[in-house]
Amino acid sequence: MPSLTLKIDVDTYRGTREGVPNLVRLLQKHGANATFLFSLGPDHTGWALRRAFRPGFFQKVARTSVVEHYGLKTLMYGVLLPAPDIGKSAAAEMRSVKAAGFECGIHCWDHVRWQDNVRKQNAAWTETQMRQAFGRFCDVFGEAPCTHGAAGWQMNDRAFALLDAFGFDYASDGRARLNDDGTLSDPTAGPYRIKAACKTVSCIQLPTTLPTLDEMLGRQIKGQVVEESNAAAALLSLTEAQRDHVFTLHAELEGQKLAPIFEQLLTGWRAQGYDLVSMGDYHQKVKTAALPVYPVSWGEMPGRSGELILQPAQTFQIQ
Repeated sequence: MPSLTLKIDVDTYRGTREGVPNLVRLLQKHGANATFLFSLGPDHTGWALRRAFRPGFFQKVARTSVVEHYGLKTLMYGVLLPAPDIGKSAAAEMRSVKAAGFECGIHCWDHVRWQDNVRKQNAAWTETQMRQAFGRFCDVFGEAPCTHGAAGWQMNDRAFALLDAFGFDYASDGRARLNDDGTLSDPTAGPYRIKAACKTVSCIQLPTTLPTLDEMLGRQIKGQVVEESNAAAALLSLTEAQRDHVFTLHAELEGQKLAPIFEQLLTGWRAQGYDLVSMGDYHQKVKTAALPVYPVSWGEMPGRSGELILQPAQTFQIQ
């Protein structure tokens, strides 16, 4: 049976308090597994307003109704309102996810700080951010995490090296390359190991292989503008041909206003014959395979502003 891995990025305080419990209920209703990746430090979402100068930012804001999805209060955190410490204020909500039987992992310490800075920052800065997240995770859950998924799909060589140093077995820090219509540019895209700073990282990468809902909404795909009314059908059309996939969703979106679309997706993927699994489940399926090794690669993704980690289309070497 093909696997469809559900990777849930939790970016904000509001997403942790409101979106996460909604997603837990929805997943339980449909008997689906998933991995929740938490932001564990301060919520500085308001700092993201600095991205207004990035090419493509205003188009994304216009398409996805950022204020409506995230809330005005969240967009003021770190600007006009103090940044709440998510790991302290919402620890109970995080622990309830584990108690419900779902896998939990690290997204980041400070989402906006990481996403906007890690690519150009040095090893010391990177290690500080990752140690803070790792320590807080251990404080909240009483155990070390097995998995990691980088905020904004942003990493650097030191961050990749630290995946092994911290004992992560698998991660989803990047994306598979997509065509404008959301299909995979390379049909062989999937689990791999990454080579950073001339060293192959043992931690297996499980790249996201599908577009996210916020990347699709408002765009014209296959001659049709994707709206909330047809978003599920558009995404399900990309999974008709069965193969393993990783889908990234967000507690702030699918856990709140876009929850009805996500429920349609869960029903549709079941009907298509997919096993809806966590990252840990998928890792068990692929961990003994002979995986390709790729160098760190960057590129742009349709519907998203700025560059992010992308799986190269050609094998660098075979492990």
